[in-house]
Amino acid sequence: MLEVKGKTAFVTGGASGIGLGISKVFVKYGMNVVIVDMRRDALDEAAAWFKANGTADCIHTIKLDVTDREAYKAAADEAENVFGKIHVLVNNAGVGSGGSCVTSTFKDWDYSMNVNIGGVINGVVTILPRILAHGEGGHVVSTSSTVGLFAMIGCGIYTTTKFAVTGLMESLASELEGTGVGASVLYPGGTNTNLGISSAVNRPDHLKNENEPVMPPQGGQSPKMPGTETFMDPVEVGERVLRGIRRNDIFIHTHPEFRDGIKCRQDAVLRAIPDEPPNVKRAAVLRGFGTLVYNPIYERQTTPGAPDW
Repeated sequence: MLEVKGKTAFVTGGASGIGLGISKVFVKYGMNVVIVDMRRDALDEAAAWFKANGTADCIHTIKLDVTDREAYKAAADEAENVFGKIHVLVNNAGVGSGGSCVTSTFKDWDYSMNVNIGGVINGVVTILPRILAHGEGGHVVSTSSTVGLFAMIGCGIYTTTKFAVTGLMESLASELEGTGVGASVLYPGGTNTNLGISSAVNRPDHLKNENEPVMPPQGGQSPKMPGTETFMDPVEVGERVLRGIRRNDIFIHTHPEFRDGIKCRQDAVLRAIPDEPPNVKRAAVLRGFGTLVYNPIYERQTTPGAPDW
């Protein structure tokens, strides 16, 4: 999808952080953007930014809980009523709630799974058929994380959900090949966002644990850790996302700092394969199951160059 001017994007979690950065870049290059988010205050702040920058006509905001399937359908209908056909879906809404697999509760698991993977599924099931139906091409991007490629100690729930996003999007890219609709999974590294505070503010009461710590009110800022001033601006992440869409990348990475961790895990997976000859007859049977033993989709992934924006 090389030409995006005049096309419409539907961006979940689009009122702050990475989602807002993506939305700003899409508008910069002539797209209409439907920004959906759980927080009305964040949507209003985002709308005010676009108004101040003379691009209010290019965006439309909708308050949406991505786990609510009926509301999702209504939001998609509203988006089409405002801007017409949807061409790009960005499944960016997510929560950073939940920690270790050892100590987390059922409520921690349910909250994270419902949003981080359930919300992505709801987006794909609701929006993708509309993109395919109009036949003008398009793209689906879903936000995973660097921990969607290798485990981070103490973040077992988040890691689980982001690995699931990886698998979903690799499968989707394979199944959409040749349709004119691409699919990419985004792996952002350290970025200036308020994921922690928004995760706590948006958590439903019935999924809160007893003695849940009190978070700052809406509009508050998460405490800054030393070194976070080096984190990437969400707008730069947005530029990298748009480049990935135009290149039809399967994988969109933002931070080269994670190369060693990714390679370490990939090497470990390969080392774990038994060092013995394959069973030739069995291999022949397995090859009859489509892409079970080899998927050529990965062959088309190339290395992006230096930033060109």
